[in-house]
Amino acid sequence: MTASPSTTTDPATSTATIIVGIGPVSIADVVAVAREGASVVIAEDSRSAITASRAIVEALANDTAPHYGISTGFGALATTFIAADRRTQLQQSLVRSHAAGSGREVNRETVRGLMFLRLSTLLTGRTGVRLSTVEAYAGVLNAGITPIVREYGSLGCSGDLAPLAHCALAVMGEGTVRDAAGIERPAAEALAECGLTPVVLAEKEGLALINGTDGMLAMLALAIHDLGALLTTADVAAAMSVEALLGTDAVYAADLSALRPQAGQQVSATNLRALLAGSPIVASHQGPECTRVQDAYSLRCAPQVHGAARDTVDHAALVADRELASAVDNPVITLDGRVESNGNFHGAPVGYVLDFLAIVVADVASMSERRTDRMLDPARNQGLPAFLAHDAGVDSGLMIAQYTAAGIVSELKRLAAPASVDSIPSSAMQEDHVSMGWAAARKLQTAIDGLGRVLAIEVMAAARALDLRAPLVPGAATGAVRDRLRETVEGPGSDRFLSPEIERAVFAVQSGDILAAARRVVPTLA
Repeated sequence: MTASPSTTTDPATSTATIIVGIGPVSIADVVAVAREGASVVIAEDSRSAITASRAIVEALANDTAPHYGISTGFGALATTFIAADRRTQLQQSLVRSHAAGSGREVNRETVRGLMFLRLSTLLTGRTGVRLSTVEAYAGVLNAGITPIVREYGSLGCSGDLAPLAHCALAVMGEGTVRDAAGIERPAAEALAECGLTPVVLAEKEGLALINGTDGMLAMLALAIHDLGALLTTADVAAAMSVEALLGTDAVYAADLSALRPQAGQQVSATNLRALLAGSPIVASHQGPECTRVQDAYSLRCAPQVHGAARDTVDHAALVADRELASAVDNPVITLDGRVESNGNFHGAPVGYVLDFLAIVVADVASMSERRTDRMLDPARNQGLPAFLAHDAGVDSGLMIAQYTAAGIVSELKRLAAPASVDSIPSSAMQEDHVSMGWAAARKLQTAIDGLGRVLAIEVMAAARALDLRAPLVPGAATGAVRDRLRETVEGPGSDRFLSPEIERAVFAVQSGDILAAARRVVPTLA
């Protein structure tokens, strides 16, 4: 599985701009540049800061004493002094040798995101690069040129070296890229067509272009954005399943939720109350003739699980916001003009929350799949036909759609195994502990795609079950979602080729259409 963008915006045609200075950027800024193709404008405060820090680097470059990253080698060669006439070669050799990725191409939005975040760090004025180099980097991004980056190569410390090196290589006019139309081309050719001049790196610049957590952070920012929508969609799907299974909304009462003041739980419970308010199906079995005492946990405990996932996303957003406000490089130019080595490139803070999010994605998907399975089982679905089939025995209905959901959930459980507990020493034991944050981010991308697919299958099953409850009708919000799905996915009937319908349901979820349909009725959904 590969992650799918949750927007149809064409990055090559966007006219939006983001002004970036020495201050932090936001998750929304990352989404705008990475996914929606916004351009970057360099703020004046950055121009001044960059010029001042570059003057410090140039003064040290003329010093006879060695200074790491300016007049020395790197990593295990950090004590090797490099003569002035070889320093351009040093910086360019660093980039060429570190652009050593392998495997499939990383998707466009991730590469644009990591370039934007590296540019944001350069614009803090704490890296010592020349203003012309920063302008060239921004020029490549704004031209819609996307360096080809391979999925393997980063250990997450010192940052995402290999992915960032592939991007720096393109700014040098080397390597391969995709142009704004998505065509693979030599970097030099694509730059020339856009009127961009390749950069000849000076002291410190190669190191500054590749030393950061930008790849894993870009994927984290995009994940947080996508999960905000998917977790509310999970509430919508759960509400539809409650109706389909003749469940109760009484357990979502505000006073019951208040007895356990977990913030995310309150949000999800409020959503479920709003989605089920006035539902004729729920009202149909609230009288004394209903002998059911409690719903299954996958219905009754939806706010607790969905809410805990929301709280985890909030924690991840706190970490992301701190990282987005960071100037990650090594060495770094301090505010008082010192050039200091440091360990801020280590990806542990980002890697941990990426792994944490993979856990909750798997669990929310697992609960969704259990609701789907319950709707298909005649022993538990409160009078619905087996597998929601038109003619059970002749037709299989949604039997294998549940298999698909179960297979995805099984994979999500494997992807929930943390990458950040692993560490493989590198660089002759100089880098003897690494974060594996890039690996954590890549598997989270896959997991989020899987969650959207599992939720789509639940929405499909619940919509069919609601149709089969006729003449009872669902609530206004859940009915609106069912009606949106019916625009592209047929209702109950004899068996038909199901895969295209699942894909159309997946698009409805991942594009935000399902959530938008619910919000047109309940604008307060959070």
